[in-house]
Amino acid sequence: MTQTTTDTESGGQNRGALSWSYVSGVSDTPLLGITIGDLFDATVTRFPDREALVSRHQNLRYTWRELRDEVNRCARGLMALGVKKGDRVGVWAPNRAEWAITQFATAKIGAILVNINPAYRLHELEYALNQSGCSTLVFSPMFRTTNYTEMIMTLCPELNTCAPGQLDSHKIPSLRHLIRMGDERAPGMWVWGEILERAKEISPAALAQRQSEQEFDDPINIQYTSGTTGNPKGATLSHHNILNNGYFVARLQNFTENDRLCIPVPLYHCFGMVMGNLGCVTHGATIIYPAEAFEPATTLETVQAERCTSLYGVPTMFIAELAYADFDKYDLSSLRTGVMAGSPCPVQVMRQVIDRMNMRDVEICYGMTETSPVSFQTHADDPLEKRVGTVGQIHPHVEVKIVDPATGKVVPRGMPGELLTRGYSVMIGYWNNEEATAKAIDGSRWMHTGDLATMDADGYVNIVGRLKDMVIRGGENIYPREVEEFLYTNPKISDVQVIGVPDARYGEELMAWVKLKDGEVATAEELQEFCRGQIATFKIPRYWKFVDGFPMTVTGKIQKYLMRQQAIEELGLQQAASVQTA
Repeated sequence: MTQTTTDTESGGQNRGALSWSYVSGVSDTPLLGITIGDLFDATVTRFPDREALVSRHQNLRYTWRELRDEVNRCARGLMALGVKKGDRVGVWAPNRAEWAITQFATAKIGAILVNINPAYRLHELEYALNQSGCSTLVFSPMFRTTNYTEMIMTLCPELNTCAPGQLDSHKIPSLRHLIRMGDERAPGMWVWGEILERAKEISPAALAQRQSEQEFDDPINIQYTSGTTGNPKGATLSHHNILNNGYFVARLQNFTENDRLCIPVPLYHCFGMVMGNLGCVTHGATIIYPAEAFEPATTLETVQAERCTSLYGVPTMFIAELAYADFDKYDLSSLRTGVMAGSPCPVQVMRQVIDRMNMRDVEICYGMTETSPVSFQTHADDPLEKRVGTVGQIHPHVEVKIVDPATGKVVPRGMPGELLTRGYSVMIGYWNNEEATAKAIDGSRWMHTGDLATMDADGYVNIVGRLKDMVIRGGENIYPREVEEFLYTNPKISDVQVIGVPDARYGEELMAWVKLKDGEVATAEELQEFCRGQIATFKIPRYWKFVDGFPMTVTGKIQKYLMRQQAIEELGLQQAASVQTA
């Protein structure tokens, strides 16, 4: 087919064969051919005395120059521990200044940052550390009611008798260094300040030399996504992947050094560390963390006190802010833009955010961890119905096609099919998992998203469903198979199927259909208790149904769509199911 292009900053697309569901994001703004560390230093040079990072709950503020000094101390301290290029350094913590400092420090020395979900429990933590081969773990002592230190001591009892840096763990053989945030000591672990102090052992020239050895195509980040095989997969991302994606997400919001971004979304997600941290660094904007984790009152108070110009969040967060009892008491007049992403965005919520929160230029983003993450974004000058009712147009330098899942052929505009993405943003692959990588990225480098989408005549896209049965609960991606695999370890359960059902607050909730072994008796409360402390809270099903069997095809395949339809009727979820999203 013959195709022509227009040269636009964003949303550029092929204008020839508009009947086919293919677009390419042509742009006269080139990709950044630079490492994260080098761009960070360039931003410091441009804006040394402007505010770079504010962590309100820690009462910490850094200018760009001050932040660079902390980052360099951390980088040299890690080098003093013996952390080499390509070594994996895990970070297991909620939103704190140390998270960002570790992010930029590891980028400078070429260590691969492994993002570990703060909600992980023992089974998930052990898997992530072993699968990635982490040699070092930077972690917070506590998060909410969870004692991380106790959990690590449970996994690695050898810490009781070893010196810091000398761990020889039976369960996690690769792990040597535990770096505990704060000042309180724990057996066998470093404290954060000791690492910064050890910077004295490494000269600034040695750090500069190490930084100069990095290439922008080097892997620099591993982010775990739940897998259909029951185990999470480590999406491996390069400097080039995430730095450029953060840059263009912020650029399309017209970010400058005068912007102040409130980030209540978690840093372990691409939403926080890429769209948030890297988006700000590429433009010199201020990074602001209102709290360790999302709280509607704290977020609103931070926007008011810090005069934030932009606010990020998943739909659940914006719904909670709008519903907060004292919402009208807060001055949100400083806001102009922001991003709603992470799960389908209800149209009515978007309209309220524009009208009631002064976010006249708020934008929707769509993507996935494996694509760094954003592939589509709405624009401030889009027609209102497109801004609130679609996920927008193609990102600069990215290609997308929508294909018939059965044939792989591009479908006509308006027809649903699987959305495929290609370009700079596609991950290197899944860490140490060639089989999963080959299934996700085909021979032409198209990333198969598993999402069903439609594209209109102007290139705007709607997400209409998923080929995979992934559930998105409040921005958290959950694959039912992973939950099923865990529930199968319960000795009373013969078979179990987990589905997503609509929910007005979180978008979706989990429901487990359970078939017990002959003669066994169980309750929903009992099975929920079985899950607590073993898998992340957001993965524990809210609804339970005890059955003798499941709806199946004649060939024996489970018909989950019928289970979902039945559940909607039985649970009275018709109103939640009718919510219109982009």
